[in-house]
Amino acid sequence: MRYENRNETVRSLPVAECFAGITAAVGACIPVVLKAPPGAGKTTGVPPELIRHNVIGAGQLLLIQPRRMAARAAASQLARRMRTQVGQEVGYHVRFDKQVTAGTRLIAMTTGVLLRRMATDPLLDDVSCVILDEFHERGLETDLALGMLHRVRTTLRPELKLVVMSATLDPEPIVAFLGDAQPFTSAGRSFPVEVRYSNMPAREPLGNRVTAVLPSLLGSTSGHVLVFLPGVGEIRSTRRAIESLRLSDDVFICELFGSMSPRDQDAVLEPSHRRKVILATNVAETSITIPGVTAVIDSGLARVLRFDARVGLPKLQLEPISQASVDQRAGRAGRTEPGCCVRLWPEVTHRARRPADTPEIHRADFSSALLMLAAWGERDVFDFPWLTPPLPETVDAARDLLRRLDAIDPLGRVTALGQQMLNLPLHPRLARLVIEASKAGDQDRAALAAALLTERCPFAGETPPPASSSQLPCDLLGRVTRLQRFRAGDTSTVASAAAANQILQVAEQIARSVERQPAGSPSPAEESFQRALLAAYPDRVARLRRPGEDRGVMVGGRGVKLDRSSSCRGAEFFLCLDVDSAGTEALVRIASAIDASWLDERLIRQVDEPFFHPTLQAVVARRRRYYDDLLLHESPIECQPCDAVAELLAQHAAQDLAGVLPAKDHELSRFIARVGFLCQSMPEYGLGPLDVPALHDVLRSLCQSRTSIAQLRTAPWLDHLRALYDYETLRWIDQQAPSRITLPSGNSAVIQYAAGKPPWLAARIQELFGWTQTPRIAGGRVAVQLHLLGPNHRPQQITEDLENFWKTTYTVVRKELRRRYPKHHWPEEPLTATATPRGLARGGS
Repeated sequence: MRYENRNETVRSLPVAECFAGITAAVGACIPVVLKAPPGAGKTTGVPPELIRHNVIGAGQLLLIQPRRMAARAAASQLARRMRTQVGQEVGYHVRFDKQVTAGTRLIAMTTGVLLRRMATDPLLDDVSCVILDEFHERGLETDLALGMLHRVRTTLRPELKLVVMSATLDPEPIVAFLGDAQPFTSAGRSFPVEVRYSNMPAREPLGNRVTAVLPSLLGSTSGHVLVFLPGVGEIRSTRRAIESLRLSDDVFICELFGSMSPRDQDAVLEPSHRRKVILATNVAETSITIPGVTAVIDSGLARVLRFDARVGLPKLQLEPISQASVDQRAGRAGRTEPGCCVRLWPEVTHRARRPADTPEIHRADFSSALLMLAAWGERDVFDFPWLTPPLPETVDAARDLLRRLDAIDPLGRVTALGQQMLNLPLHPRLARLVIEASKAGDQDRAALAAALLTERCPFAGETPPPASSSQLPCDLLGRVTRLQRFRAGDTSTVASAAAANQILQVAEQIARSVERQPAGSPSPAEESFQRALLAAYPDRVARLRRPGEDRGVMVGGRGVKLDRSSSCRGAEFFLCLDVDSAGTEALVRIASAIDASWLDERLIRQVDEPFFHPTLQAVVARRRRYYDDLLLHESPIECQPCDAVAELLAQHAAQDLAGVLPAKDHELSRFIARVGFLCQSMPEYGLGPLDVPALHDVLRSLCQSRTSIAQLRTAPWLDHLRALYDYETLRWIDQQAPSRITLPSGNSAVIQYAAGKPPWLAARIQELFGWTQTPRIAGGRVAVQLHLLGPNHRPQQITEDLENFWKTTYTVVRKELRRRYPKHHWPEEPLTATATPRGLARGGS
């Protein structure tokens, strides 16, 4: 290699001010944490400097990038600086693409490739130094790699050199985590960037907002314009809007996003004498540097994948980016000369953005990481050295999925199948799909399916059903069939030939990664493919709510709705393969119908279940067959009283206890009221009240032998309530709060008790002749209120002082009533008169 000219270039980088300290620390096996802004030259400057000073020894230097595009771009730039060809001294290794030879010293590598390498070679015996670049993105794989490298360094390979490089993160937390690291900060060298804000309404399409500011930016700046958009859909619509402006021929529009082919990505990054308007996702935020950009238009949005551990579904959300990301995007305009950034939102709303992005470990599916940890022999996830520990619920969800996939055993150890899955650069689901399908000789279609589910979709509009209509429908199989026809030369089957070719290339690499196995017993090809899908998505089984509908419920209880283009509409059971869980009901974009007989018998259980029928107001029973918690089939059976039935009946009866108590059992209501009266009037005796908890206890007892509300309404409540007290207590209750009292006439009158009112009885005046005083109860503490009735049974007086009534009021009442009811007995001296049971004078009929 020739270093002389290259050194002049490297030394001109802003980060060069840190080179001396970095090389000294790395040479002494001290970890380095470098903070340098995008464009400072850390990616293309630090690795050659470490090689030039020969501080890394004879082993390889791995430059770890979070994205494939960034790894390839870094290798290309480093090769140019070091006057070599990619694949010689400098190479790269990304998923399904490797440019490395035996003499390659510096390898730009994605984090996923590093982790798979460490699964088989955890000590990295032929590696001298690892550089984790763009660490500020805080990807889950990068956090996992940092923890593993830290453990290797501190236990078995202290000589392994480590450099962590970030554009924005404060180095101190990482330094503290590593323990013995040395921080370095490069201020970088950038030109001033004028920041403007747009006040166009957010409801205006992004394309219109971009075209409103683009012409003025092209007129006021001299370089390329970088437009940050949240996704490919917005890129395409914005491109159409810009093309309608009919810009100068000196300006051309190009696109940049992660799922583009490497050739197309490289073409965007190449220097150009024409001005570019680059429509990019956030891949251009920090991972790569595009030379010549002097203007930025920032939508302020990004699509973020968040994993909902409660239902096991990913959710792609359109979110405002953080203030840190906003600043990084603006900085892209000032790398070579003064620039300008237009933010497509009002300035007054800027402060409402969160300061920094959430680490991916708190929003991503954890299953791939957990499988990797199991392969490393990690039994306790939280004992692993994490810069930011994962959330317990995401760990539990990942563990549950890996067990369903048979990737780990009940003790959390990786199985032989799990080890096979690790060898594939795929999510554990898709790895299981490919392995399972290869057993039936269906490797080609499974590889195409896995590639389809990981790469950009090449189709537009509706997807027709699979060719074999005699089989259960499968949206994914229909797409695979279209790709196979495209591969055979029928270009009309796809909307994007570039995307389709990328999928074919990835599928070919997947197929080569799996050893072909002899096919098992003969079965229809479509069925073997769909069974492999079931093995990969055992937790995504759904059942239609009702025949003929497009809505269903999935394992876990989440409601789902089939996309209107799905060929599986009407299938009773189906798999939810591609799901958007953003709405109230998750939208299933790609589904596959299955037969219930294919379900794993280990996950099927049959139970007899009672449930409360609101119309019948009774507990009824069904014999139900479940796959996990998904109801497959049910049939009615006789409901017999038992603990579960009793609990269910009591639960619903308690919601309207007053309506359950026998309405016509007046003795019951009076007994409850009498006990309540004594608890209030004689509290020192400690009589247990018949309050709501006591009534609920009796309710549960009665429910042990009953199944309906109707049966409860005829139950012997009074007997059960009286059974709460012993014999002596019941006698005491009857004495102190009697239910009835004998009147002087010989008749028995009911004493009424009601909360908040004095006890009272109603009787005709003639029945009380001879009573000199008002009767008292509760040990004489409480007088019974008397409702004195006339012959018409209407109250003539209400009193608690009978003695005073006889003395003062009776004469007046007697005069009026004697006139109106002459046949009745109206003596002048009521205290000495004989009471009559019917109120008539003696001899009257």
